[in-house]
Amino acid sequence: MFQLSKRYGPIYSLKLGFQKMVILTGYETVKEALVNQADAFAERARVPISEIVSEGHGVILSHGENWKVMRRFMLTTLRDYGMGKRTTEDRIVEECHFLIQKLESYNGKPFETTVIMNAAIANVIVFILLGKRYDYEDPTFVRLLNLVNENIRLAGSPSVTLYNMFPPLGFLSGGRNTVLKNRKELHAFIQATFVEHLKELDVNDQRSFIDAFLIQQQEEKNRNQSNEFFHNENLKSVVTDLFSAGMETTSTTLRWALLLMIKYPEVQNKVQEEITKVIGSAQPRIEHRSKLPYIEAVIHEVQRFANIVPLAIPHATTVDVTLKGYFIPKGMEVIPLLYSVLYDESQWEKPLQFYPEHFLDSEGKFRKREAFMPFSAGRRICAGETLAKTELFLFFVTLLQRFTFQPAPGILREDLELTPAVGFTSPPMAYDLCALPRS
Repeated sequence: MFQLSKRYGPIYSLKLGFQKMVILTGYETVKEALVNQADAFAERARVPISEIVSEGHGVILSHGENWKVMRRFMLTTLRDYGMGKRTTEDRIVEECHFLIQKLESYNGKPFETTVIMNAAIANVIVFILLGKRYDYEDPTFVRLLNLVNENIRLAGSPSVTLYNMFPPLGFLSGGRNTVLKNRKELHAFIQATFVEHLKELDVNDQRSFIDAFLIQQQEEKNRNQSNEFFHNENLKSVVTDLFSAGMETTSTTLRWALLLMIKYPEVQNKVQEEITKVIGSAQPRIEHRSKLPYIEAVIHEVQRFANIVPLAIPHATTVDVTLKGYFIPKGMEVIPLLYSVLYDESQWEKPLQFYPEHFLDSEGKFRKREAFMPFSAGRRICAGETLAKTELFLFFVTLLQRFTFQPAPGILREDLELTPAVGFTSPPMAYDLCALPRS
C-alpha cells in the first residue's frame, strides 16, 4: 500500500474483492483526516471478520452510539481503578518483580519471550478486570493468552483476508472458523467469571471493572430503562477488547525492545549507563521518566520502528467529506496507513533504521515528534495509551536495570531477523535470548 502511494499519490482507492476502500498515506494526509476532520472519520469500518467477532458490541470494533457509551464508561472506570495513578503504577511494579523472578529462574540459559511477556502484561489488565492475578504457568491463563494471540495472528492471515474480500465463501475459510471457535471459548470464560462476580457483588465495595459494569447494569434496570447498552454481550465484548488490546500490543512492543537491545548492544549499554547514573539500584518509578531522556527516546523509537499496527484498525466516514480535494462518500472504509506515518521520509531523518536520536535534540534532551502516531489519532485513538506508556517504561527500565540481554549461544547479532511475522499486528519473529543478571 505504501509503494502504491508513490505511484498514485497520498490518497487513492483500492478494491479488494467486493470491498472498496480509501488508503490515506503520509503524516500530513493522516493528520488532516483523523485530527483536523476527526468527527468525519470517527466511525469503524464494517470489515466482515470484525463484524462477526464483535457483532457491533464492545469498544474497538463497535459503531455509533454503542461505541460512544462503552468508550466513555471504559475510560471513566479505568480512571476510577487507577489508570494513570499511583495504584496502577504499584500494580505494574509488583508484576515487574514476578517477571524478574521468572527470568532469574532460567539462570542465564536461553528462552523464548512470547508467553512470558504476554503473561506479565496480561496480569496488569486482568487485575483491573477481575481484581486478581494469575501464575504464569496457570493452564487457564495460558489458554486464554493463546486464544487471544491466535486470533490476532489469524486476523492478518491470508485465509481471513480472503474471507474479508469474499464473505459468501466464509464457510471455506479455516481462519474465520478458528477465530469464531476461539471467541466462543473466550466469551464462555468471561461469562463464567462474571457469574462468580454476581454472587459476591457489593455495591459499596467495587473490586474490579466487571463489578463496575454489573452495578451499572443493575442501576439501568432499577430505572426501568431498556438497558440498550449495559447488557451481557457488551460486557463480554468490552472485557475481550481490554484483555486483547491491553495485552497483545504492549507485550509485542516489549519483545521488539528486547530484540533490538540484543541486536544493538551499544544502545543497550547507553540505556544501562543512564539507569545506573539516574536510578542506581532504586526501584524505577514513573517520576524517573523525565530524568531519563535517552531511555524515553529508545522506547519511542522502538514503537516507531516496530510499527505494531501498520494498517491501523480500518475507519469509516460518518458523512460525505472532502479531503485534500478528494470526495469520500459517507460509509466508505478508510485505512489510515500508520506505517506510512511512522516511516514518512519527510518526517524522519532515517525512517528505515532503528535510530533513537529521532527523539533527541542537539543537547541530548527528549523531543516530541508530531508524526509519532503508534496509538493512531483522533476520536479512535487507543483508549489504553496512558496505561501502555506506563507499562512500557516500567517494564523496560526494570528489566534493563536487572539484566543484560544477549542472543542465544550460536546466534550472531547480524543474523537476528527484524522482519515482522504475519498477523494483524506485527510481532517479531520468535527468537531466543539470554538474560544475564547485572552485578
